[in-house]
Amino acid sequence: MRFVIVTGMSGAGKSTTLNTLEDIGYFCVDNLPIQLIKNFAEIAYAKDNDIDNVAIGVDIRSGVYLEQLSECLAELKSENYDYEILFLDSNDDVLIKRYKETRRNHPLARDGRIEEGIKSERSRIAFLRKEADYIIDTTSLLTRELKAELAKIFVENTEYANFIVSVVSFGFKYGIPRDADLVLDVRFLPNPYYDLDLRPFTGNDEPIRDFVMQFDVAKEFLNKTVDLLEFLIPNYIKEGKNGLVIAVGCTGGKHRSVTLANGIYKELESTPYSIRVEHRDIEKDAVRKGK
Repeated sequence: MRFVIVTGMSGAGKSTTLNTLEDIGYFCVDNLPIQLIKNFAEIAYAKDNDIDNVAIGVDIRSGVYLEQLSECLAELKSENYDYEILFLDSNDDVLIKRYKETRRNHPLARDGRIEEGIKSERSRIAFLRKEADYIIDTTSLLTRELKAELAKIFVENTEYANFIVSVVSFGFKYGIPRDADLVLDVRFLPNPYYDLDLRPFTGNDEPIRDFVMQFDVAKEFLNKTVDLLEFLIPNYIKEGKNGLVIAVGCTGGKHRSVTLANGIYKELESTPYSIRVEHRDIEKDAVRKGK
């Protein structure tokens, strides 16, 4: 039996999470009143029911009763009801964008001020983030990627490090990604752009990969970058960081940066961290030429 409390910032993906858990067989209840959580746990753990796993959604909609949740969780522990807390988070800019796109009001927004509502909510539920067993930052996750993260925790039961590494290739002429934590400049590598036969391909294609990685300096760069990341990531986790955005840039974001971003992704894929790769500017030259 797994008893999961799904919580986090409004707009960070709790509804998607509950729907996903329901799809994999969890009995889900959203916005369960705090006063009923203990009673619900008693029913869920009763020997005469056929419930295997449950998930309940708890968030800022509980209003003033949210402050009673700490006491409720303490009672569950004292009576040996095991539970796990999953906290969904996202950065404020993305949350604001999501609210504006859906044209919904934030539950704490006064006079329509979404920013103030998010600030207030983040303060009020900070204690839940500290208590969380799992934290998923959905800032840069697609729905399918969020579902994949949930599968790791609740289907595959693999060790989850609560740390998402995003490797993003980009072109310097289009600007450095604003959310980058580390920026790696690979413009020192030989450029396949000047080979007319190779120019139409991208770093996702074998001819470009073979061209870039034939050079010892490219192989050494990849190996030393992975060594650095294997040192940095555990130390970032110790400091409470829950994600890392690595931006790999070349001139146009089509050849060298894509090749190296893919290489970093593949080297880190076997680690316990959640790894994703994105090629931000890979199609931009084609779009410009088509205009």
